[in-house]
Amino acid sequence: MSNTIYTVIIGTGSYVPNRVIKNDFFLDAEFYDPATNQKFEIPNSEIIRKFFEITNIEERRYADDDQVTSDLAALAAKDAIASSGIDPESLEFILVAHNFGDMNHGLVQPDLCPSLANRVKTKLGITNPSVLTNDIISGCPGWTTAMITANAFIKSGIFKRGMVIGADVLSRVADPYDRDRMIFSDGAGAAIVEAVESLVPIGILSHACRSDNDHGMLNMGFSVNHDCPKTHMHLKMLGSKVYVYALSTVPGVVKESLEKAGLHLDDVSKVLIHQANEKMDEAILSRVFKLYGKADYDKNVMPMTIQHFGNSSTATVPTLLDLVLKDKMEDHQISKGDTIILTSVGAGMTINSIVYKVPE
Repeated sequence: MSNTIYTVIIGTGSYVPNRVIKNDFFLDAEFYDPATNQKFEIPNSEIIRKFFEITNIEERRYADDDQVTSDLAALAAKDAIASSGIDPESLEFILVAHNFGDMNHGLVQPDLCPSLANRVKTKLGITNPSVLTNDIISGCPGWTTAMITANAFIKSGIFKRGMVIGADVLSRVADPYDRDRMIFSDGAGAAIVEAVESLVPIGILSHACRSDNDHGMLNMGFSVNHDCPKTHMHLKMLGSKVYVYALSTVPGVVKESLEKAGLHLDDVSKVLIHQANEKMDEAILSRVFKLYGKADYDKNVMPMTIQHFGNSSTATVPTLLDLVLKDKMEDHQISKGDTIILTSVGAGMTINSIVYKVPE
């Protein structure tokens, strides 16, 4: 029996911005009802209370005014390089998943040229001209999409080592008059991946994907305050529709990824799921368990960061992975030999689920 090439994570890193934005930050905000485009008559304290009950978000992180997305990405990348112990010049590709490029504070204009991957390479001081730098735009599942892309690179034999980063600064693209702005946050996470030959399956074992052509659930649109000039658009979300879509589709994609790996849910130690709404994630996991005939789910399977970090889009899953691997989340560990799931749902709509086995 000959060895097979697998994609293995050899180091992770993350950057969580220093600015803590608690819910009471929004007490003085002007929130408009998206249904009527008029100011809500109920006080902001009530809007915030209901928001917390639904999402369990009590605070989130914002980038400093002098930081842009590629800055956060580079900081997470440096952390991943340090944890892996590699020479950054040995990287053969850098993939950066994001959604809006480098948006400067005070401006609502995406800056996508040059690519963020190229900017990160520069900020890391990498001089190797052969490094492939490429950006991935795929909504909240951007990092998992980039990991699937990296796996294809490595399995093909073209590359042996690369870095996959997820970074976003959503605080600068959210509509200041929309209560949904309270969901969004900023951050970055990164992983170093490498080709490893093995007789037994390790690393990325399988993946499953789904995309649907319903762009009305999460897209770009004008402010809910119609007095705002229509000079730029903001990130818009129909939360209730996203909730229903996620519950009806994500569990099946997770199950499909396990079936492709020839595994059962009982083989899984952790499910690292995109964090946008704690109740939604709990309902998704409950439905995954029901697909395997289980009445309820084990809460210890799903670590949560949303209470303090909010929804940092492409940064969420790699940040969560880094924190758990480095024992920075109480009561949650990932050990050698564990099988985990990395899954995300978001704009598009798009869903990815990756089955990953930590090498012994």
